[in-house]
Amino acid sequence: MEYETVLLDITDGLAVVTLNRPDKMNALTTKMRAEITHAMKKAAHDARAIVLTGAGPAFCSGQDLGDASSTGKIDLERALRDEYEPMLEAVHDCPVPTIAAVNGPAAGAGANLALCADVVIATENAYFLQAFARIGLLPDAGGTWFMPRQMGLAKAMGAALFADKISARQADQWGMIYEAVADDEFAAHWRKRAEYLAKGPTAGFAAIKKAMRGTYENTLPQQLATEAHLQGECGRTRDFAEGVVAFLEKRAPRFEGR
Repeated sequence: MEYETVLLDITDGLAVVTLNRPDKMNALTTKMRAEITHAMKKAAHDARAIVLTGAGPAFCSGQDLGDASSTGKIDLERALRDEYEPMLEAVHDCPVPTIAAVNGPAAGAGANLALCADVVIATENAYFLQAFARIGLLPDAGGTWFMPRQMGLAKAMGAALFADKISARQADQWGMIYEAVADDEFAAHWRKRAEYLAKGPTAGFAAIKKAMRGTYENTLPQQLATEAHLQGECGRTRDFAEGVVAFLEKRAPRFEGR
């Protein structure tokens, strides 16, 4: 696929998917959602870690309300099921680690697209905004699932009802994201984090994701059984063997991702 609204770069096992409509604050259109979905799936196949970020001053301003193909006579339920769900699943269910490098404002579905990633790293000038109530809607694109789990019900309810801007620093303090980074350090910081993941024990990372994601549905005995099963699988990987040898030899491990 030749992309018109996103950029995809894969180098040394690291894929960077860049939302590329900077003149529209990377607002989401039907085409863009399809291209994000395709790029994420391709990157998941060809890379060992993926970064999702935005071109220009914004990460993503959410649904493009000026996109006639999306909003002229929009069937919101159909759009969410047919366009948003595949995109979000491509990010959330990705078999390799994902980072949302939030380089600026993330609003509406754009905020929730970021929260869909495994790790969210934001520059200090970024903010998160659940703007849906301002036009008579509720948070979608997974917002009602991600926010209560990541920041607690009280904060999530207030963010949805009042549609307040949540600064990156505040989001960090509330547990909504992993970290907020000074603007002048942001680009180098997220790349260093991403390169670490791209060179890491890929199967082990996949197991971490599976165990962490399943914990909300499991009892303690179920979670302990999940841990035992996944640990058994990890213990049979080449990366585990390399990790042990590297530890004993007091050197950095050279993981292969298998």
